[in-house]
Amino acid sequence: MFVNEVNDVKIYNLSAGKSVPDWLTDRRKRSQLMKKVDSRRQIELIQDFDMPGVCTSIRMSPDQQFILATGTYKPRVKCFEVSNLSIKFERCFDSEVTTFEVISDDYSKLVFLQCDRYVEIHAAHGRHYRLRIPRFGRDMKYHKPSCDMFIVGVGRDIYRLNLERGQFLQPYESDASCLNACEVNPEHHLLTVGSKEGTVEAWDPRTKQRCATLDVAMKLPGVKVFPSVTALKFRNGLQMGVGTASGHVLLYDIRSRQPLLIKDHLNKVPIKRLAFNPSQNAVYSLDEATLKLWDEQTGKQIAYVESTSSFNDFCTIPDTGMFFLAQEDVKMMTYYVPAMGPAPRWCSFLDNLTEEIESEVVENVYDDYQFVTQKELEELGLEHLIGSNLLKGYMHGYFMDVRLYNKAKAVVEPFAFDRFRKEKVRQEIESERKSRLQIESKLPKVNKELALKIMDEQANPSNSAKQRNMPSLLQDSRFKAMFENTDFAINKEAKEYRLLAPVLNRLDKSKAKAIKQRIEVAPVAELHAEEAQPREDSDNDEDLFGFEKSDGDNEESSGDDASSDDEDRREYVKEMKQAYKQVKRQREEEEEAEQEDDEEADGPDDYAAPIANGNGNIKDPAPKKSANFKLTPLDSDRGNSVAEQRIKQASLQDRVRVMSSLEGNVTNVGRSLGNRQMTFEVNKEKKAQYMAKKREAELKKHRDERRGIVRNIKSLRLKRVNFK
Repeated sequence: MFVNEVNDVKIYNLSAGKSVPDWLTDRRKRSQLMKKVDSRRQIELIQDFDMPGVCTSIRMSPDQQFILATGTYKPRVKCFEVSNLSIKFERCFDSEVTTFEVISDDYSKLVFLQCDRYVEIHAAHGRHYRLRIPRFGRDMKYHKPSCDMFIVGVGRDIYRLNLERGQFLQPYESDASCLNACEVNPEHHLLTVGSKEGTVEAWDPRTKQRCATLDVAMKLPGVKVFPSVTALKFRNGLQMGVGTASGHVLLYDIRSRQPLLIKDHLNKVPIKRLAFNPSQNAVYSLDEATLKLWDEQTGKQIAYVESTSSFNDFCTIPDTGMFFLAQEDVKMMTYYVPAMGPAPRWCSFLDNLTEEIESEVVENVYDDYQFVTQKELEELGLEHLIGSNLLKGYMHGYFMDVRLYNKAKAVVEPFAFDRFRKEKVRQEIESERKSRLQIESKLPKVNKELALKIMDEQANPSNSAKQRNMPSLLQDSRFKAMFENTDFAINKEAKEYRLLAPVLNRLDKSKAKAIKQRIEVAPVAELHAEEAQPREDSDNDEDLFGFEKSDGDNEESSGDDASSDDEDRREYVKEMKQAYKQVKRQREEEEEAEQEDDEEADGPDDYAAPIANGNGNIKDPAPKKSANFKLTPLDSDRGNSVAEQRIKQASLQDRVRVMSSLEGNVTNVGRSLGNRQMTFEVNKEKKAQYMAKKREAELKKHRDERRGIVRNIKSLRLKRVNFK
């Protein structure tokens, strides 16, 4: 049970509670709910009060003994009996239900309006008759004195289906193009319909003529969009409530064209349903986001209920403080507001419970299951469980039993809890420890350099006023942990950081250079502002791609800048080469260490060819260590290092600059596109000598191997064989 307090009004959500996974069977769900202490305190007012997918509409029978609800999927209707607090029957349809009406005191006579233009009439045993209307319907109401069912929808006609004679009568023709809602007054049985044009028409079923027309849209102040009427409800014989698509509720006396009160939901969402509570002078108004309870005299809000999913419909129990909500979810919500009235007679025990229950928040989580991603599963060494019943696939990961997760976590990281405990103790000590000298320091404890850069950029005078007024990352709560938690500290020893260090240094230098140029050029620009002429836009490819011009007019002005740019490029290339070499050296050391570990794991080879001694006896030679052969994929080279792979991933401009210093000289030729040329030399003689030496070494190695395997001929003794 969840208790929410709004304006000193307590709202009890009787459907709230800890949920269990949907894939469990009903038996396992009940067993898990019984094991938990919180679940034992949970109130299940009506058993199985839910739908397979979505609940679209909900009603209470006039005798207040049955609750009927429609939903999907499959389209169905459920009837719950309040005397037993359980379901009575369930029926399925061929199509979804738009709305339905209870035309008897109990569930024995029901009429359903479906989305495929069919109208189904049900009796106590099931479906009695099914017929079709000419156009799609949106709402319908039953007129008891004449046994007529009024149906409105797409079109101007108000269809009349007489249930006593079993035939359609002459429809009423309204002035509107489309009708959205209809309502019959419970006392004098006046029929009112709401149109798309924002008007309400009143029809007298006795004379079968239109009595009056009320323009609702003209009374709404400050509405830019033309609002249509979406909901109608009578409080008594004289007062009426009108809901519009703009989120307004208007209260009228049918004897006047001026509204008594206008209530705005302030969210511009159409009103779906209205209800009155005469005993408390309250109005219930529902849109897809909220259900608001407010005073009908002043319009002051009493309480509200916010939706976790879109609301579709609701119904109240007369003279009580309980109401039911149908939403775009499996559960049908049950709420009880003691300020609106007592509990119904069939659940009078709620009045005693609410006096003892304290406000508490119950989260809707899976307590017994842990969500893990594929990466976390590999770290725990449980990827072999994929496909078994121990893992349940969900979104981008899996649900697993929390006990299994804790055991695997303890095996993989046996000292994780100790580290966590020490870290918590350290944080508590630091928070309570006070320094003798209270020095105000704006820099955080973690990532001080990054914080300093952010503060410098924020205080840069060259920034616009809008940029200076923007909130800093240091003050943003979303990035608070980055400057407090040591897990987010920048590791300067990581490979990624060392490869990016030259780029970051160059960016810092370029920013400093730009600031310096701006300071030097600013006074000159102010002196020659009047003499300066607008520069013409250049269509040359050199301007587009950032190439330097070689015209005589620009050589003098850009000479110093070009020389400084060349120096910056050379320094940048040098730093990049050093970073690549460091990464390459570290990678080679790691490969050598792995190779040595493999050799130690493999051990010496116990097999060698037998060699005969001088006496003719065969003896085994000393165990000879076999050569280790390593299989290498065809698409990778032994010479390919991490540095070369990094170069391949870099941009074309940086790649050319680095490779030019390694392989040859790159020069500019001409002023058009494709103006780069590379010169390099290939020493064929040195390459031939190297290949010859390599071939000779391989042959020598082969001869040594053969010499160790072939037997010595002199050691063999020849015996004469006498043939007789």
